[in-house]
Amino acid sequence: MKIECNKRNTPITIQHVTDPLTLLQELIAIPSVNPMGNTFSGPQYLEHKLTEWLVDFFQRLGVSCEVQDVADGRCNVIARHDIGPAFPTIMLEAHQDTVPVDGMTIEPFAPLVKNGRVYGRGACDVKGGMAAMLSAFARIVREGTNANANVIMSCTCDEEFTAKGARHLAHQWSCDQETKSSRPDFCIVAEPTDLNVIVAHRGVVRWKIQTFGRACHSSRPQDGHSAIYDMAPIIAALEKYAEILQNHPEPHPLCGSPSLSIGKITGGTSVNIVPDLCEIEIDRRSMPGECSTKLLEEIEQFLRDETSVDFSFLPPWIDSPSLADKLNQNLADNLLNTINSIVDQPRSKQGAWYGTDASTFAATGVPAVVFGPGSIAQAHTTDEWIEIEQLRQASEIYYQFCMNPN
Repeated sequence: MKIECNKRNTPITIQHVTDPLTLLQELIAIPSVNPMGNTFSGPQYLEHKLTEWLVDFFQRLGVSCEVQDVADGRCNVIARHDIGPAFPTIMLEAHQDTVPVDGMTIEPFAPLVKNGRVYGRGACDVKGGMAAMLSAFARIVREGTNANANVIMSCTCDEEFTAKGARHLAHQWSCDQETKSSRPDFCIVAEPTDLNVIVAHRGVVRWKIQTFGRACHSSRPQDGHSAIYDMAPIIAALEKYAEILQNHPEPHPLCGSPSLSIGKITGGTSVNIVPDLCEIEIDRRSMPGECSTKLLEEIEQFLRDETSVDFSFLPPWIDSPSLADKLNQNLADNLLNTINSIVDQPRSKQGAWYGTDASTFAATGVPAVVFGPGSIAQAHTTDEWIEIEQLRQASEIYYQFCMNPN
């Protein structure tokens, strides 16, 4: 379902919509926590309030927008500023959700400006990048009479857990109907890159492995069979496999070697019952060029060769491709020229060990790079922050690049 949001004539000051610091403070104050697959509920969870704010922002800016219902009422918000079919189309994309706030040492939704920084959940990942993009987009709409590109501003949902929003958006490009999310010529994805350009990053596959037992009273464990005991050799074998990956003979020059880790284990219902089920969740990071189907087959065969227990592979619940640096070099070079004309310290093309929405867009054939203010070292931290100087520089870079992308 797509909902068209019409323009509104409510006055809005240019300074308000083009100041990235003001916008970032407003964004941080709106909780949009991703429950990460849990059944948490409450006003701080999901993107609903931020989606409403974005719709209001675009309407007051005088730009119509589209709200895409992605799943369970969680929505993408897409706005578009066109100058004509003869010009290329750039998509600026930022995700609305943040990671949870457990353990934070600052007030997560009370933005604090101190010593040249802004503190709060999402300040770095990625409401800082979103604020910079929204600021640039607003300037283009209000001031950009000499722009040389059509610009799509996309604010997607659920990036932090399963990237449903980005996948839904990319799928729209293959649909016949005309929408504001029609396929762009290239896209820039906001993530904290310290103003460098990420041209390649690893992908990720996550799935579950189960072992099975026979329940009985713990006073007579010999009458049953422990699923947890059966999982032990699986875990040991996966640890061995992870060590092999770390010594991969052909690491990617920008992304390094692939990796594997076990992030969660569950089993049993009570200490006085021999467990009949044990389950682990595995995270496998892939290099550009690796096929998720083949790597899963390889891991399953490795476990069957290394162990003698019965186990079951569940289908992946996330399968996000890697970002390769084959199609995005011209985009990256042109963006770098803009960056280095604005910043004091030259930036460069780099690779990343984490994943982003850029790989989903690149998989459709659209050149994509990752670029934004802030450092990945501050993402998801207990006192998350971003430098105001980088926030303002990023806004100027997005604006100047959209004005002259070649």
